[in-house]
Amino acid sequence: MNRKTAGFNLAYVLLAAFGVLLLQDWWVRSQAVATLPYSEFQKLVRENKVAKVVVSQDQVSGDLKEALNGKTRFVTVRVDPEMAKELDAHGVTYAGRFENEIVPLVLSWVLPIALFLGVWMFLGRRMAKQLGGPGAGGLMAIGKSKAKVYVETDTKVTFADVAGVDEAKEELKEIVSFLKDPKGYGRLGARMPKGVLLVGPPGTGKTLLAKAVAGEASVPFFSISGSEFVEMFVGVGAARVRDLFEQARAKAPAIIFIDELDALGRARAAAGVFGGGHDEKEQTLNQLLVELDGFDPTAGIVLLGATNRPEVLDPALLRAGRFDRQVLVDRPDRIGRREILQVHTKTVLLDESVKLEEVAALTPGFTGADLANLVNEAALVATRRSAEKISMQDFNLAIERIVAGLEKKNRLLNPKEREVVAHHEMGHALVSAALPGADAVHKISIIPRGIGALGYTIQRPTEDRYLMTREELENKMAVLLGGRAAEHLVFGHLSTGAADDLSKATEIARSMVTRYGMGGRLGPVTYETEPNGFLGLPGGTRRLYAEETAREIDVAVRELVENAFQRARGILTANRNLLDESARVLLAKETLAGAELEAVLGKVRAEGPRVAAAVPAAR
Repeated sequence: MNRKTAGFNLAYVLLAAFGVLLLQDWWVRSQAVATLPYSEFQKLVRENKVAKVVVSQDQVSGDLKEALNGKTRFVTVRVDPEMAKELDAHGVTYAGRFENEIVPLVLSWVLPIALFLGVWMFLGRRMAKQLGGPGAGGLMAIGKSKAKVYVETDTKVTFADVAGVDEAKEELKEIVSFLKDPKGYGRLGARMPKGVLLVGPPGTGKTLLAKAVAGEASVPFFSISGSEFVEMFVGVGAARVRDLFEQARAKAPAIIFIDELDALGRARAAAGVFGGGHDEKEQTLNQLLVELDGFDPTAGIVLLGATNRPEVLDPALLRAGRFDRQVLVDRPDRIGRREILQVHTKTVLLDESVKLEEVAALTPGFTGADLANLVNEAALVATRRSAEKISMQDFNLAIERIVAGLEKKNRLLNPKEREVVAHHEMGHALVSAALPGADAVHKISIIPRGIGALGYTIQRPTEDRYLMTREELENKMAVLLGGRAAEHLVFGHLSTGAADDLSKATEIARSMVTRYGMGGRLGPVTYETEPNGFLGLPGGTRRLYAEETAREIDVAVRELVENAFQRARGILTANRNLLDESARVLLAKETLAGAELEAVLGKVRAEGPRVAAAVPAAR
């Protein structure tokens, strides 16, 4: 059980018990004491039924000789000043009581205030512990930094644990050299950057690199997320920034690492645009800027930041003298992926059939986190079949699981749909085999996977590509539309199975026209910008061209997609017999790969030479 939860529940139980006791005492008192009118009290005195009384300033209380309605005590209001004579006449023992009005008056004010302060301090301490971290001593402790301090023995990460980002490691090795020998490194008057910003897509190892720097330099490592600075109280974020840098100065040389810096350093809005809703974040950012200006890099403090949204950061944060250096931590290439796989497979048992070079070739675009997940998935597949070691087949199944989704063998298609899906997937494969430079087909299957995929064709690129020509983009669109062309050629109609293919082909065609200047009559002009940042978020929606230009763009996109479809249909028409034969084989076996697939694709008739069409000049 959580101790904080138990303590909190116990406090409520004690308060409830105290309240029950108060109610019980009030009930007992109300039941044991009779409240009498003064006239009845006088009557009881005259009848000698009163044993003794206590006279105070405002009331008379006492005991009765005989119980009245089951009550032997009474209380009444004091009215008659000649009461003593009548009591003496009837032999009643009486006494006076002096009441100090100051004490009840003070208690009536002090007790509620003390109770209020006690409740406020109790809740304040609990809130401080939740917002300010363990060990918070009170409500003001919420201004303390929640940075986690790692020393070298806790970090246990070195540059040997980081692979696939050699350029970024070389940049950060300078930081390590400076932290180990700041005086010697600055002998020529050079100073280290105050801040180093690690930018790159998610999962590429930015946080791991920062920990490796701390592990190599054997210095304290302060790690905190940008979102942890901002809380519900105004001014807390700025206080935490100050406290974080004070802690780092006390333990210098040290490294401060702020993950997800965009949560803290987002560009400030113009005055009046969003009202006052962003004041707290802006105060926190301003305090960070002040701290970056104020600390001396020769003291041995280095600030590392990580973000995958560098385009949204405030320009004041990125200027020289603050975050002086930006280090790109990009997706690894083929060699980098192989090195990352070597790191992650150190702790698993691999079969002799596993060739990490082939696994790296099958995973273009995978980040370090994706490759770590791939190794884990392959280990799970091997464990599921009770194997002693992980084989290459396990890696292939893990890649299919990650890329295409979970296999759904219980989703049964009717014979007509299976036939359509088989021709669709073989259409992709045959068009790819017929076009020069297209990625080789690795596997074809008509087993449904993922959310909506009724079949899939996996292509394996021969190498990492960073540039694509117009012809290669046109070939890629033809391969995407090969499935739709096969359906139209064989069955004479179209289905919804090509929806995703159409979307991808249209996106390529629109990019060719609006971003790459391959739009023919539209000329070498850019009409749209690249998506923002490493997350692939779309840019602004402003359109900087006229309606007539928009119509020409739509016409050019439609022409490119239509030409790609006709190319695919022509290739399949020339290979019609092979299309029908291979579709029957795929229907029987459900999956084609390896030698069986190569035997089929080896019979494809390649597309004949294309006549280069003249590109119309821009008007």
